Amino acid sequence: MESDICKMWDMSMDEDVALFLQEFNAPDIFMGVFAKSKCPRLIEICVGILGNMACFQDICMSISKDDNLGQMLLQHLCDSDSPTLLETSRLLLTCLSQAEVANIWVERIRENPSVYDCVCFIMSSSTNVELLVKVGEVVDKLFDLDEELMLNWIKNGSCQSVGQSTDDSPEERPDFKIVPCVLEAAKQVRSDNPEGLDVYMHILQLLTTVDEGIQAIVQSPDGGKETWTLLYGLVCHELCQPDDPPIIIQEQKSVLASILSVLSAMFASQVQQEYVKRRKNMPLIGSLIRILQNMEDCGKRSFDNAKKSQPEETEKSGTVEEDFHLKILKDICCELLSNMLQELTKENILEGLNQGHLNEKKCFCAFQNLLPLYITSVESFLEALREADQILADSLEKRFPSLRLQA
Repeated sequence: MESDICKMWDMSMDEDVALFLQEFNAPDIFMGVFAKSKCPRLIEICVGILGNMACFQDICMSISKDDNLGQMLLQHLCDSDSPTLLETSRLLLTCLSQAEVANIWVERIRENPSVYDCVCFIMSSSTNVELLVKVGEVVDKLFDLDEELMLNWIKNGSCQSVGQSTDDSPEERPDFKIVPCVLEAAKQVRSDNPEGLDVYMHILQLLTTVDEGIQAIVQSPDGGKETWTLLYGLVCHELCQPDDPPIIIQEQKSVLASILSVLSAMFASQVQQEYVKRRKNMPLIGSLIRILQNMEDCGKRSFDNAKKSQPEETEKSGTVEEDFHLKILKDICCELLSNMLQELTKENILEGLNQGHLNEKKCFCAFQNLLPLYITSVESFLEALREADQILADSLEKRFPSLRLQA
């Protein structure tokens, strides 16, 4: 029996088979299974078949408009069976990714506060990386589609009841806050799944697009220290490291942009926090400059490659089209770097020079990227640098005449 229904699961990826199942009211049959069956494997397979069927637009529309089926599927987010949770999340993501029905599901989820508790419970307690990534993709998609829902989830901290009552049911769960749950899931996926880490960092970035989200991060009981520590560790010790080839920036540009965006928002709002003190963050300044250096190297390679493949066009224009995602990363990186540099004191700079986080080459790279937009920050840094190393300051002024004019 299980073998036969698994074959049906595989076959349902074919549109003709999916249409056949739709014609014979398979969704209604599955609703009967969900209502009566206590076999987790059977429920998983039925949800999986629906997930395959939902890949086709007309069928997805039909499934989405069936409110009873929709409500029943949302209840399965509270299931204790990980494979069923995975298939339910996959089905939801499939529907949310289709513009014609996405709003139906957003509204349905908004009207079911229990979804928040179920999702937070998974993110905060599961060790199943595949499940965490899929749930993260659902949350990321929801926040991207609907700011109002994101705001509700940011403000939500109370437990809501759901139809089911199991050992893992939300009635017996603690109050959930979205930020700690996202952080816990990010820690679980960081080593095993780079794509999953990217998803959770983007969720954090989306949270910082609203004031309530930034406050949820920085007004947590630890003042945002856990978030800062996690993101700081990723930038300084895991991503874009000194022994990585510069081209690694192409692989990591998305996750780095999300991380730096969150760090930038936190730095701007928490500059007095102990964990944000400049003396502790010289390695982060060094990492930001290394990111800019790698982007410059990638830009030069792109220009050289374009010159080889289309020498006449490149020679006439003198430029190649800038990578959109790299440009976003550069803008975010420069904003954070400028804010950090202008806060440095003579003592901070001396420490940075001694530890190798700052030198003439790195300062030149920083100035080249920050000027002219962030000239105020550069001038503030240069003033402190003169006290720490007059020779280096003079050398940089000679290489950037505009600074000498300002002085």
